[in-house]
Amino acid sequence: MRQDGGPIAVRGCGTGGPVVALLHGGPGAPGELAPLARALAGEFRVLEPLQRRSGPVPLTVARHVADLAEVLPEGAALAGWSWGAMLALSFAAAHPERVRSLALVGCGTYDEAARGAYRAALASRLGEEGRRRAEGLRRAMAGATSDAERDRLFGELGLVLDRAQVVEALSEEEGAPVWVDARGHDETWADVLRLQAEGVEPAAFAAITCPVLMLHGADDPHPGRATFELLRRFVPQLQYRGLSRCGHRPWGERHGREPFVAALREWLAGSAGEGLPGLPRNDDNCDHG
Repeated sequence: MRQDGGPIAVRGCGTGGPVVALLHGGPGAPGELAPLARALAGEFRVLEPLQRRSGPVPLTVARHVADLAEVLPEGAALAGWSWGAMLALSFAAAHPERVRSLALVGCGTYDEAARGAYRAALASRLGEEGRRRAEGLRRAMAGATSDAERDRLFGELGLVLDRAQVVEALSEEEGAPVWVDARGHDETWADVLRLQAEGVEPAAFAAITCPVLMLHGADDPHPGRATFELLRRFVPQLQYRGLSRCGHRPWGERHGREPFVAALREWLAGSAGEGLPGLPRNDDNCDHG
């Protein structure tokens, strides 16, 4: 199934309170933040925009930003994870007047030095067996003859890499993508790298005016401190909070979950403001199924 036109789908969770939009990681694998949406639903009205799938026109960061602009209410707080944190920054730079606050969870990288550090840390975490498995899946993806087969292999690769990036997973809180879209991942990430190579991002983030917080696991192979120092050149109001004994998926990790959810709730309650009038309510709790 392709999502070529019209607004993207948005899942809802919670019955009231300040509005928070959770931006999924990937790109190309939305849905994994469902456990976090449920954890926040008691105090917030949580929206989960499901990022657009690949179609006739290649996906770009601008396309994803435009999709969010079409479905998000003004004044929402945004909490993005991994690539979703990068998308949150791109959206807030393009529409600074529409964002109340940002929370960046396990934010991705903005220069080749940080990406090199990430790749080295991930390779070490994978070990020899994991590296062989990941490389085998990449070779199989390169030789796949259909989008469906590439998507299946991309999903398997994601599981291998994800397991290497957490400290101790809570299996019941893992969450799962709604779909996996390998082509959409490749198109979007190519545009992310283009924007960085051309010097557009992160320089564009100087337009962001709202409060911004990074929440980053101390054991996340993504180099959080290096990314923080780079981003702070353009976003001077950026704050940082590290999470001990925690990797890339803090809401789904045994040691990271409680301090992470507490810190995120505190940030969102302090910065998200009052609930927004006119936003449809979902009194059936979460519509994740």
